[in-house]
Parts: sequence; C-alpha cells; structure tokens
Amino acid sequence: MSGRDPFCQSRRSRRGAALTLVFAGVLVTGAATGSFPDPDPGAGSGRGAVPQDAARATVRPDAVQKAAAEAMADGKSPMEAAERAVSRSGDRWGAVYSRGEYEEFEEALDGQYTGVGLWARRAVDGRIEVTRVQPGSPAAAARIRKGDRLRSVDGTAVDGRPVTEVVALLRGDALDAPAGTAVRLGLERGARTWSETLRRARLSTDSVTVRRPSAGVTVIKVDAFTKGTGDVVRSAVRRTPAGAGIVLDLRGNSGGLVTEAVTAASAFLDGGLVATYDVDGEQRALHAEDGGDTTRPLVALVDGGTMSAAELLTGALQDRGRAVVVGSRTFGKGAIQMPTRLPDGSVAELTVGHYRTPSGHTVDGRGITPDLVAGRRALERAETVLSGLGDPS
Repeated sequence: MSGRDPFCQSRRSRRGAALTLVFAGVLVTGAATGSFPDPDPGAGSGRGAVPQDAARATVRPDAVQKAAAEAMADGKSPMEAAERAVSRSGDRWGAVYSRGEYEEFEEALDGQYTGVGLWARRAVDGRIEVTRVQPGSPAAAARIRKGDRLRSVDGTAVDGRPVTEVVALLRGDALDAPAGTAVRLGLERGARTWSETLRRARLSTDSVTVRRPSAGVTVIKVDAFTKGTGDVVRSAVRRTPAGAGIVLDLRGNSGGLVTEAVTAASAFLDGGLVATYDVDGEQRALHAEDGGDTTRPLVALVDGGTMSAAELLTGALQDRGRAVVVGSRTFGKGAIQMPTRLPDGSVAELTVGHYRTPSGHTVDGRGITPDLVAGRRALERAETVLSGLGDPS
C-alpha cells in the first residue's frame, strides 16, 4: 500500500486499528463492526434528540461512491479516493476496507478466521506476550505456550510495535496470505530462544466460555458477538444450576453483531427495550424477546475494552435494573455503521447514526460508568457483589 497521500496514510492507520478490533487483543478473534441490520422503518421511536455531532461526523454513502467512481474513471485508486472522502468527513469510526479485508471481517463475524491460534498482548515494556493458545491450532501443535514471548514474525522484530502491526504480520495481510501459507515466528521462553515455522489455518473462534468457580457462581465470558453467540449465552443461562448467580464477563469484548447482543439480552430480560437508535435522523428501537430469566442474580463485568454491541448490552441490563455493573468505564463506541460497496469491490463502513440506552443515555464518546468501580481484582469484586444479591428463589 502506498504511503504517498497523507489522507490515505491516515485512513490506513485507522483501518488497521479497526481491523485490530476485529481481532482485538488476541491477534485472531473478536469483532467490532457495531453494525446494525437494515432497520425496519416502522420499528418504534427513540428517546431524546440525535447527538449533535452525528451530522458533522458522517458522510453520505453516495458521496463516497461518487468519489470512488470518479477516481476509477480517471485511472486512479477508488479505494484511496474513498479514504480521502471519509477522512475529510470527520467520521471517527468510518473506514475503507479492501475486498479481501472485508471478507476477513465478515468471516470473523461468522466465528471463523485464518491464523495460527495465538492470543497475545503487548506488555508494559513493549514485549509481545502469548496469553492463550487455541487448542487444535497450528500454535498448539508447535507447543507454543501461554507466557512465551513473540520476538519476530517472518524476520520482522515485533517488540514495541502496535498490536495492529503484529496482527497484520501474523495474518499476512500485506500478502493476502490464505490458509496453508507459512509464517516463521521467533520465540523466547526463559533463557531459550528459537524459531518455529507454522502454516496458517482456517480456525473457528470460541467466543463464549463458561466456568463455575464455586457452587453459587457461574461465569459466562463473552469475547465477541459473532454469529450464534446470543443463543450460546441463552443456553448457558438455562444450564446454570438452580440457586447460582451469574457473572456476565464482557471485559475486552470489542462488540460484533448487534442482533446477537440483543439475543443475549433476551436471556436476562422478559421483553422490553434494549436500545433506541437513529439512522439518518429517524428514530427506531431494539427489543428483547419474552421469556428471559429475570430473577437470577446478575453482575455484568466491564472494562475499557468493552465496546460497541457489548456496551449496548451492558447499558440495557444496567438501565433496566437487571444487573449490577462492576469494573471500569467502557470504551464509548455507540456508532451505527453500515457498509457501502465501492466500484472496485472495496467496502466503506460509514457511520449513519448512534444508539442510546433504554434511559436515553448516549454511549458514543462517553462509555458506560459502572455501578461499582473495580480494578485488577474486578472478578473477585463481582463475585462478592453477586453473593450479596441474594438467592434467586
């Protein structure tokens, strides 16, 4: 990708950040589009006015398509023209993806990805550390472990690099690397350093995990709202033993499909409002299905990595009085984005509106404040709060 045009360079950096949200913090999984389905024009009315910055921070899809089409007619890059149009619009969440990038984006939302199965983070000193290895993945077959240090990818040192760049290197984004292509990792464990050549594979994400640390507590951890996540959460709630409370752990959840977040809300609500939202100024609403568990004690655990659809769910449970929210202020991404296909097959994800919680609170740029602030021992605090909420019977 060319770095000649400063507008395009800026957009590409932000697009990389957006893709990292898709594979947020784990180098391979997650989803952050926050995209809403094509809305039903007759679906309800919202509370309050559209946020004042909505009109200033969006660009009409036809304007972006026109810019891309004119560039193509002049023999220039439609994608770069679209990036310039989005940059100049001030749309903080807008991004332009190549055809391949957007296909990967959609695959991630379907719960699949191409990679090696490593979850990682950047430590305070800039080192990239493996935090989890997916069972059955190429990384697991190579016996890479949690705690190993990732030193390089295909000869490129990764110390101090943003996770966005490490993601791109591991996935082979610059080469559009498919499953089966090789990637060489430089690794360190204690005093040992070595290289390992892995082959990327098509892997499935496991966005929901359930554990029971004690007889009275079930922890349902949701990493992202990929396809089917909502039903998995509902099943986990139904299987929770009688008398046990639930900690819904949404820390680090970068969002995903809003429809799945609404389905997850339906596990804990007996119908009613989940969120209101606007599209081009027209107010609409999202509602939970009837029949959710409304009596079992519930704590929602959040942090600064809780974003988008995960914030929508958190806001619904908090405003409806269904859950005590514990942790730290959430990220603050309350934008509604919809895709626009461009002439060369690339896709512009453009902000078309914003959503509000049932009480009418705007999330975008503000986040959600927890009922109880908790830091490093947040899960322990959540379990303590849960124990004080009483027996659901």
